This record gives sequence, structure tokens and C-alpha cells, in this order.
Amino acid sequence: MARIAVAATAPFGADVLRRLASRHEVVTVLTRPDAPRGRGRKVAPPPAKVVAESLRIPVLQPARPTSDVCIHSHHLDAVVVAAYGLLIPESLLHEPLWLNVHPSLLPRWRGAAPVERAIMAGDEETGVTIHETVKELDAGPIAAQRAFPVGPDDDAGVVFDRAAEVAAALLDDVLGGSPEFRPQPETGVTYADKITTADREVDLTSPPAEVHNRVRALSPHIGARTTLDGRRLTIWRTRVVDDRLELLDVQPEGKRRMTYEEYVHGLR
Repeated sequence: MARIAVAATAPFGADVLRRLASRHEVVTVLTRPDAPRGRGRKVAPPPAKVVAESLRIPVLQPARPTSDVCIHSHHLDAVVVAAYGLLIPESLLHEPLWLNVHPSLLPRWRGAAPVERAIMAGDEETGVTIHETVKELDAGPIAAQRAFPVGPDDDAGVVFDRAAEVAAALLDDVLGGSPEFRPQPETGVTYADKITTADREVDLTSPPAEVHNRVRALSPHIGARTTLDGRRLTIWRTRVVDDRLELLDVQPEGKRRMTYEEYVHGLR
């Protein structure tokens, strides 16, 4: 059992935190400040804080991680970074060891949205990489890496769940011994840019596989959007049958999520 801190914010990081806390001593969690969320824009804690408080783990929420953050006083074996969302300054990276959990097969898909970009690209395989945190974005030497398949109908939620499970298993091995690090290959580097409003828009006249990949990449956490018969819809689930796109779950603007059949029936 290792003595660690975890830096996490998003749901993926919260999931990794929950899994790590069941098998290691997590002495503190570094996360981002509470912020307005959802339609009502009410101030709410980040998912990692919710998990930490449920496990009675102390939480630190600086606006930016600095040398004033009291992580080093805990005599840690390592700090695990998982979907934290802020760059760790180089001044903090010397002691103890900082390990980043990245849900892709680095050097493919460095950056903010590796799961979403992999699915959009139609990748049939992705994975998890545990690497040393360095100043350059997701460029540190690799301690462990494991691939897993992505099914043709797997959405981002499925891939994130699988990645969290794989990450916890890999970290057991890394934290339980003296990891050997290998440099990342210099070839095959791609970048997973942050998802934008433009990325959410789908053109239903595009190739069916392309639309299907975009929809599942943005489900269940963001949602793809389109205009159909003059109405704005969020599309949550689709399938491709005989090279034809079928809408399965949609959400009209201002209404609940429903099956496409329910939506069409409501128009009659």
C-alpha cells in the first residue's frame, strides 16, 4: 500500500480516486475550486471533491497549484494526477514523484480530450498510459501502458469507465515497486484538442459512421447537437444499420431525453 496524494477534478479523475482509495492510503486530494455548474449555474463542488469528502479525505482547492500548496509535508510516495485540469508548475515536480494518468496510448492523443478524439477518429483501440508528469504536455517518460479495444458502439462513458479500471490496476504495479521509465516515441504524436461548441454540431447529411462516431464521443457527458426539421436537438445515441444512420435517443431543446420514436410521436 502506497501513501499518495491525488490531483483530480473531472468525473474520470474522481473515478480513479475512488478506486485508488480502496487500495492505497490517499492522504489528501488536490482539486479545483467550486464553480457554477449546470443550467442553473449554481456553485457546486467538482466530482473529485464529492468523492474525497465521502471518503473523509482532506481536500485542497487552490485556484492554481503553487509551492504554497502543502502537499510536500505529507511524506508521500507519489502524487497521482488524473483529469485535474491545470498544469502542475515545474517547481512542484521534483519531490515526490508525480505520475499522470492519461486515457490514451501516448504519444497518440496528448491533450485535453483523448477519449473523445479517439472515438471521433474511429479508433478501434485505445488505452491508459501512466507517465511521469513533466513541464511539457503529456510528454513524460512512460512507467506503464495497457491497451484495450473500443467497440463500434462504445460511447465515451464506457471508455472512461474501462480506462479508470485499467488505470487503477496499472498504478498498483507502479506504486508497488520501483518503476522503470522509458521515453515516449518521437513519432506518432497527435493532439486531442479541447471539445468546442463547433465540435458538438453534427451534419446529418455527413457519412453515417462519421456522425455516429461524433455522437458516441460526446455521450453521455456533453451531447452532439443538430437542427432537424427546424428544431434543435441534442443527440445522445445512434446506430448505423446497412450504412444508414438511425437516431435512438434525443433531447429536444428545453425538454427531457427521450427515444427518437417518442420524439416523432410527439410531433404528430
